[in-house]
Amino acid sequence: MSTPFKTIGIIGKHGASSASDTVKQLINCLQKQQLEVLLDRDSLDLTQDLGSDITLVERSELGQRCDLAIVVGGDGTLLNAARDLVDHDVPLLGINLGRLGFLTDIPPTDLSANLSRIFAGEYKEESRNMLHAQVIRNGETVSNSTAFNDVVVHKFNAARMIEYETFIDDQFVNTTRSDGLIVSTPTGSTAYALSSGGPIVHPSLNALVLVPICPHTMSYRPIVVDGNSRVDIIVHDLTHTSAQVTCDGQTSLALSDGDRVSIKKKPRPIRLIHPPEYNYFSILRAKLHWGKRL
Repeated sequence: MSTPFKTIGIIGKHGASSASDTVKQLINCLQKQQLEVLLDRDSLDLTQDLGSDITLVERSELGQRCDLAIVVGGDGTLLNAARDLVDHDVPLLGINLGRLGFLTDIPPTDLSANLSRIFAGEYKEESRNMLHAQVIRNGETVSNSTAFNDVVVHKFNAARMIEYETFIDDQFVNTTRSDGLIVSTPTGSTAYALSSGGPIVHPSLNALVLVPICPHTMSYRPIVVDGNSRVDIIVHDLTHTSAQVTCDGQTSLALSDGDRVSIKKKPRPIRLIHPPEYNYFSILRAKLHWGKRL
């Protein structure tokens, strides 16, 4: 089976000079396979001595031209790449230089062997849902954002809780005072949502997870709803506190009293490439230290 990947884009962790050696190794492996290599211009600080035959492109051009994007960094780097590339339908492969590696699952030590198998057609591909978030203010859309893990409406710069109403498909759920609300994809269920007491949801499920952050009630528990649902969060009474909406913990926008944050699944999922032995439950055992003796 031959590889469908002929033009490879590389996205490195911005500002991480420690990734330089891995990027060099990666480029060498790709060139030995006689593949065209494009390097994200935002990774320019990684390319000082990578050779003059490397093509630097903007992120949008990389998405238009490459058949596969290889992300060198941690899960945060892959989250950033996924938000930029999902509309280009480009599959992502992650080389893990971070701490957790839920999404970037190839270690640099096994880079050459794993790439050889993948370019020989030995790999697993899966699709993961992503989110689209709109902020609507006085009837007008003031922001459109994308998230892979989660969209979070939360307080900031104040010790006070925020008050908000939640609707699912125009059906009123509740009015709550808390530190915020996490709306998560199944992928994001092992991120902020998990640390806030939410359930682990298998990434193959079409679902949304709503997890309140420190709610001022003992009865509000995480909710799992159909992935095609639309979640609306309306913030109120911000006279003495501040709120913002954050996507994947990386992009934020301050909210005003009465703003509506409308969240739904993006029409196009992100595609992930894994080694053939990839197993989601093995990842959970390794990263969450299940079954280890105390």
